[in-house]
Amino acid sequence: MTTALTLVASAGDDGDRILTVTGEIDMGNAAEFGAALDRELAAGTALTVDLTGATYLDSAGIAALFDRAAAHDLRLIAPRLLERVLRVSGFTEAAKVTIR
Repeated sequence: MTTALTLVASAGDDGDRILTVTGEIDMGNAAEFGAALDRELAAGTALTVDLTGATYLDSAGIAALFDRAAAHDLRLIAPRLLERVLRVSGFTEAAKVTIR
């Protein structure tokens, strides 16, 4: 059974944007995830994506992150559960990733 994707946007203390993600990011909702990233990147200078509540991240979700990391200040906070996929994909070289 999949866990529904929830996306909650907020402003950090420094004015940068935060997108808190819970649930699973997969090919079925990667476009929704990408649209949320675009909205938040348009609203601020930097975006922190908090994935600590994410339980799954497939290649479509990784692609959405890569598509935006090259042109934007994108930072990730990720759980140990997602550390391997972020490292193997090379995303830890494309953006600042903090594992918690």
